[in-house]
Amino acid sequence: MNQQNSPDPRLDAFLVEHKLARSNETASWHALTGGVSSDIWRVDLPGRSLCVKRALSKLKVSADWQAPVSRNAYEWAWIQFAAQHCPDNIPHPLAHDPQLGVFAMSFLEPNQHPVWKQQLMAGHVEVGTAIALGHILGRLHAASAADSSELSKAFDTIENFRALRLEPYLIATSARHPDLASRLKQLAQRTADVRAALVHGDVSPKNILVGPKGPVLLDAECAWFGDPAFDLAFCLNHLLLKCLVHPEKRDALIACFKALTESYFDDADWEPRASLDARAAELLPALLLARVDGKSPVEYLSDERQRGVVRTVATTLLRRPAEYLSQVAAVWLEEIDRHCLPR
Repeated sequence: MNQQNSPDPRLDAFLVEHKLARSNETASWHALTGGVSSDIWRVDLPGRSLCVKRALSKLKVSADWQAPVSRNAYEWAWIQFAAQHCPDNIPHPLAHDPQLGVFAMSFLEPNQHPVWKQQLMAGHVEVGTAIALGHILGRLHAASAADSSELSKAFDTIENFRALRLEPYLIATSARHPDLASRLKQLAQRTADVRAALVHGDVSPKNILVGPKGPVLLDAECAWFGDPAFDLAFCLNHLLLKCLVHPEKRDALIACFKALTESYFDDADWEPRASLDARAAELLPALLLARVDGKSPVEYLSDERQRGVVRTVATTLLRRPAEYLSQVAAVWLEEIDRHCLPR
């Protein structure tokens, strides 16, 4: 196989071994940006392209953040599961090598699949995207809850989830806020103890493409059979934070927050809404705080006044937990109004 910019000869061999490329073809490798936990490439072959992903043991963030590379195999398994239930909303899985910690999937053209985060950061807010995403997430959670006996064994990955989510978000944040430490640690432990559905673990706008057939979910490295409230809260968190970047779009962003919540609960049928809503509402302020004071702060909140809004709302709700996600949104809007951020 002819190689152009190949990062590792073993990766070229992987393509040939799995019949994704022929030995006499030229493969051109192009690194893709945006992720911190894996190396990702677009591989151009004659007349076609595909995507190859390899997990890293040390994440590309300023803090010392180590994570097991075995998560690559669980992401591959999550993609296979999700493709059975929402094939239009998942990249097509092509091949996997567990020893190499690599898998290949279809490459989705950027001009037809813009990144949702880029749209939101540009002030382009469409409630239809939020509605569709809520249904996809709810359907995947519901399907996994119905198949809990098998999936709970296949995704018994709490140690991965601790390393990638609970420790860098909740536990690391507790060290910065001693007065809230017991509450944050309690939320981390409760989340770890729930085993109800297959959790994606990183439902963030940066990992969601807006395709012609609806949103496409990427990057399920944190996949774990656990508390689906985490996925819901994790995604809604980003819609709230974007209000600080585009305060003039906050009504549209809050409309997305509410629409995503309602469409999700249209499909979330494995437990009473009240219990799931309450867990997500209690997790959300902890995740808000984590995005300014945890190991992975969002890069776009550079103003101290913005971070102050996040800390005030998070502290208020961690001390007096909300029972419903709608209450979290209300407190958030009140604090933005108090700071006189423009509509």
